[in-house]
Amino acid sequence: MKRILRRSTFVLLFTLAFIVGIGFFTAELVLSAKDWIAQPYNAHISGNSGLEEAGKILDRNGDVLAETVNSERVYHSDEAVRRALLHTVGDDSLNISTAVQSKYRSLLTNYSLLWGLNMPQSMRTSRDITLTVDALTCKAAYEALEATGCKGACVVYNYKTGEVICSVSNPTYDPQNPPEITKDNESEYDGVYLDNVLSSTYTPGSIFKIITAASALENNLPILREPYIVDCSGTETIGGNEIHCYDGEAHGRVNLQEAMSESCNVAFAKLAVMLGADKMQKTADAMGINRSFNIDDVNTAKGHYKAPQSDENVLAWTGVGQGSGDYEDKVNPMQMAIICGAIANGGTAANPTFIQSGTGGVLELIGLKQNQTHSLLSADTAAKVNDVMRSYTSGGVNIRAKTGTAEINTENSSHNAWFVGYSTDADCPLAFACVVAGTDGVGETAAHPVVDAAMEQAAQVIKGY
Repeated sequence: MKRILRRSTFVLLFTLAFIVGIGFFTAELVLSAKDWIAQPYNAHISGNSGLEEAGKILDRNGDVLAETVNSERVYHSDEAVRRALLHTVGDDSLNISTAVQSKYRSLLTNYSLLWGLNMPQSMRTSRDITLTVDALTCKAAYEALEATGCKGACVVYNYKTGEVICSVSNPTYDPQNPPEITKDNESEYDGVYLDNVLSSTYTPGSIFKIITAASALENNLPILREPYIVDCSGTETIGGNEIHCYDGEAHGRVNLQEAMSESCNVAFAKLAVMLGADKMQKTADAMGINRSFNIDDVNTAKGHYKAPQSDENVLAWTGVGQGSGDYEDKVNPMQMAIICGAIANGGTAANPTFIQSGTGGVLELIGLKQNQTHSLLSADTAAKVNDVMRSYTSGGVNIRAKTGTAEINTENSSHNAWFVGYSTDADCPLAFACVVAGTDGVGETAAHPVVDAAMEQAAQVIKGY
């Protein structure tokens, strides 16, 4: 009798486990089938076979970026536009996993759980997706970035609505005529499938002084109430080793605004040490340096900031964006654009999105995230940081911005050149970030011209002329 009872119990438990398993699998099938069908390893949808009935991808003006003609996927008629938007739109290969054409492949093809890819035409809904990007703005940024001969990224977005107007990543290629990558040319295309705007991090150099300044202002350091914060002779010994300004330039007596304008390493190194590791870490975390942001269901690469507790010299260098070893500073371009948008917008910025309109499935997937905002610093601190940012004019728009030049290889004078900031014109709420990686130039000469090219076009888009 006991044996029968044990067997009956075992059969009952097995049956319950089977029912739970079937229920779990069914739920996963219903909820995740569209994601599974779009994976690159699915031969039924990869390549042209999965795009024979795919919808169009358009820019914000209705300019066709990708469409299917006679069962073949074709891209924009302008090669420069095709190259500029490769990482946003994607190509037939699905190798760029963050691109719209890869991410939303099943929705572009009207995949149905019931019909699969063979849904009758009479039952198909719109398969087109309209993006927020402007083709001409992306082209302008691409051509300026390509002229540097370097890898990099440029992003411009509306910090009030979240619309991404420009997103360009280099290296790139023509999706209409993709290259055959071999051992002989693979170095030329190294990283080509990576969208540097979303998925890469770089040493920030002096653009990190925005975070150090925010921490000093948030914590109301007594030194900020003096007529000046430091007397810079070009070099300073901190923690037993030297901190030096770029080319050893002496800035003399400078207040915080002058230190930001002159990008004085000595001043910001001293501020970082006065603040201490805990306060620097708290501000960096609050402003999103060590987190990723979810953009249309794509997580951006996380930046990195770790403040050393016992090494003042390394702490000083982290305050100017040049930490080392375990304390190396890293930031993501989209992340920096969001931070700049928050400074411009009273401490809070809209979450970026590439999707303007499209199939119900796309909007259902990302709709909740489109309306998100990020509160990264207090309104009072945002206003104070805004006051110390340097003013420029870019593309006919008044902006406040910060340059950065991060040394990444001292032997060949290789730098990451940065230019980040935001417009202060009420009718043009744009934030931007640009990095030119591995250049022998600096932020002012390498990255600033790329932003100028992008902002000139983007301002026309936003202002409607």
